[in-house]
Amino acid sequence: MSKTRILVLHYSQSGQLTRAAKSFMAPLEARADVEVVWQDIQPRTPYPFPWGFFSFLDAFPESVYLDGPEIAPVRFDPDTRFDLVVLAYQVWFLSPSLPIAGFLKSPAARVLRDTPVVTLIACRNMWLSAHEKVQKQLAAQGARLIDNVVLIDQGPAWATFVTTPRWLLTGKKDAFWFFPPAGVSAADIEGAGRFGRALGQALPRVKTGASLLQGLGAVKVLPGYIAGERIAHRSFMIWGRLIRAVGKPGAIARRAVLLVYLVFLIGMILTVLPLSMFLRALARPFIRARLAREVERLEQPSGSSTARIDEFLSDEPSRA
Repeated sequence: MSKTRILVLHYSQSGQLTRAAKSFMAPLEARADVEVVWQDIQPRTPYPFPWGFFSFLDAFPESVYLDGPEIAPVRFDPDTRFDLVVLAYQVWFLSPSLPIAGFLKSPAARVLRDTPVVTLIACRNMWLSAHEKVQKQLAAQGARLIDNVVLIDQGPAWATFVTTPRWLLTGKKDAFWFFPPAGVSAADIEGAGRFGRALGQALPRVKTGASLLQGLGAVKVLPGYIAGERIAHRSFMIWGRLIRAVGKPGAIARRAVLLVYLVFLIGMILTVLPLSMFLRALARPFIRARLAREVERLEQPSGSSTARIDEFLSDEPSRA
């Protein structure tokens, strides 16, 4: 009997996303009828972690415009066919991380052609723009996105505004003062195993192109974030174009503009985004139906329903 072949593509700086992907895939790796091939996507020139202050800011313009780096050679043959690809990625500046952006535009991405893809995101809390960008890149490669799973940081938005930069710039993610730990909670990472168990049960249907992870609480769109993220992304595009015009990454001339951008970004986070969320909340009774349709669209293909979640909480991998 032939095995179902699954390729897992991932890039993680801190290791959190890789742990989530390992939890996700553990039920499938335990099966004798499944072969899992892991590929760590690495740029030829590594990005630092923890980040330096200016090196972090300097990645912003290229992230927004998906101008990814050259990728180190992959271990798999891009012309080999897999039954399923799991693409795990971080979100950088409302965009997929630069190594993933680089991979999606590289010759190795032809492995995605005519192949169902499940995406796995681990991020602070805003992922909609990155998801839409990845959807377009997958479509350009001829892939079929069938499911999307999103794991977000455990703290409230006001706390992650402090804990996430601290983690990125110092490597420290522990709780301090009244702030919770940074990153996705251990329980949420462990809970990602339910998606692997559900995929294991649904493997005979993987080639149909239908969603396999509905009813498992795969995504949750917060309506209050939609308008704010769109405003932020539009400003990112404008500032990114300006900074790119000043010089290439690492250019001294970019630093002054990056500092101005940082002041603007902090001001926008502290004023424009909360005001946008407040005004949206006031308008919600008048746009409730339209907003519900938008939330439903953005949560596709996997959705936020938890109707089947109890079925897949067991540690025993499901079988067809």
